[in-house]
Amino acid sequence: MTYAQGSDPKLPVGVIGLGVMGRRMLARLAEHPRLEAIAAWDPSAQAAAETRAQYPALVLCKDANAVIATSGLRCVYIASPPEVHLAHAHAGFDAGLAVFCEKPLTVDFAAGRAAIARIEREQRKAAVNFSLASSPGLAALCDAMTDGSIGSPQRAEIEVAFDTWPRSWQAAAGAWLAERAEGGFTREVISHFVFVLQRALGKARVDSSAPDYPADGRRAETALRSRLTAGGVPVEVEGRVGGDHPDHNRLTLYGSRGAIELHDWFGLRRRSGNGDWQALRSPQDNRQIGQRAQLDQLVALIEGRAHSLPGFAEALAVQETIEAMLRV
Repeated sequence: MTYAQGSDPKLPVGVIGLGVMGRRMLARLAEHPRLEAIAAWDPSAQAAAETRAQYPALVLCKDANAVIATSGLRCVYIASPPEVHLAHAHAGFDAGLAVFCEKPLTVDFAAGRAAIARIEREQRKAAVNFSLASSPGLAALCDAMTDGSIGSPQRAEIEVAFDTWPRSWQAAAGAWLAERAEGGFTREVISHFVFVLQRALGKARVDSSAPDYPADGRRAETALRSRLTAGGVPVEVEGRVGGDHPDHNRLTLYGSRGAIELHDWFGLRRRSGNGDWQALRSPQDNRQIGQRAQLDQLVALIEGRAHSLPGFAEALAVQETIEAMLRV
């Protein structure tokens, strides 16, 4: 048996899906003292071969069920296309495993609610991978709601912009990312900031929304403008693809005495009144802190301890907001 720091044993993890997210998770698991990826699968022979070359000790399985059946496994991480998230999750529950799933959890709300009911009924261990869930940015925004550092919240803005969609580094993830049925930047990126918004302020109501879709009826949105209300706070949401601008994202909460902003994923800054913005650590430091904390929380989930990872119910609440924003 492999041991980490002290006498705590490693917790074996299986990985379903070896696209961008799956391989990123493999790299993070390799650096964590308590977690260890031992088995993986992807339908792409090329992805499997590239993963085998990088991680020769990793067992490459014939299918997802073989990953889940791996002896000694404690957790399965699901990085497949959304259509099969819940099928893999239920297979993991059947095997008694903790399940850590990528978002969007599902666009099938009935199936999502059935999974949530099973988790509650059977006391299963399950969480969804919102990358900002353990970030210093979310913690700072939640603190700002209670410590008075920015005063009472007045309004919020979410803005994202992309040169192209999907982005070039997502090419291996599959065609679904570009399609209206399950993909698009609202589900993939804005959902992270809606999660933060709802964790800090409460469930959002969609007051109005105007997505722009290509005329072919198949491809995902190219622009979006929405107005939400969360915890009594009005929220403006804007997203777009194309144009002469660098890719960026931000969530800004304005208060009566200042503001706080999460930007470009792990960037974090605050200002008092109308003064200059002050960065709170570097984005690189915040990323490292947040990603390590997230896997520490995954360890807590696997071991049955209290944790701060979003469960399936919180993830489905985010998706309900997202799907309402995408509705024409």
